[in-house]
Amino acid sequence: MNWQDIKVSADNSHFLFDGKQIFGRKFIEVLKFHSPGLAPVKDKSGSYHIDSFGNQLYVERFARTFGFYCNRAAVVQDDKCFHITDTGKQAYKDTFAWTGNFQENFCSVRNSENKYFHIDLDGNRIYNDSFLYCGDFKDGIACVKTSKGLFRHIYSNGKYLHDKEFSDLGIYHKNFAIAKDNGGWYHIDKSGNEIYRQRFLAVEPFYNGFALVTQFDNDKIIIDEIFDFSNPDMVG
Repeated sequence: MNWQDIKVSADNSHFLFDGKQIFGRKFIEVLKFHSPGLAPVKDKSGSYHIDSFGNQLYVERFARTFGFYCNRAAVVQDDKCFHITDTGKQAYKDTFAWTGNFQENFCSVRNSENKYFHIDLDGNRIYNDSFLYCGDFKDGIACVKTSKGLFRHIYSNGKYLHDKEFSDLGIYHKNFAIAKDNGGWYHIDKSGNEIYRQRFLAVEPFYNGFALVTQFDNDKIIIDEIFDFSNPDMVG
């Protein structure tokens, strides 16, 4: 049985394979399996992880458990958040007020002073600065909210990708990111420059060269990466 073929039931209480319940039991809650084939579950004893045969990985129990990413899983215990290995042991000595999931071997965390930063797999800060918020790394770049209340892109060493600041910001996807200024949403390149002058109520990332955007009258149109608002073929 391939763990990738195991599904979660509609009520999140058990697992299915070929549409049939497996492991011979139901739980209070289950989440889906993640590589290398481990899943978070919760029963009367607490929250923990099982393998693709339904066996518990360890005897420890937590208030909440989440999926494994980069061989680390976020857990909550006594209002403290940290990551564990597949042995159930804490992966590093520190605890946090909140932890995300590891992506590209880095993870966003929040400390007791409500400051955000990123850590490595051993729990070490990867740069000195702290932020009002920071998101996951994708292709070596993450979005952060600075003390000024504006968003910027950073590398994993904490250096800024460019000198542009925005009122809101998304991660880069296929060389472009969504960004927002006082005029609305639009797309930027790796230098932080707008790739067209028009602004929108909402925009989605480009998908194979095209993006769905919402105009201020709530009409939705499709634009391409060389968007020209004067082109009637791009409106509607």
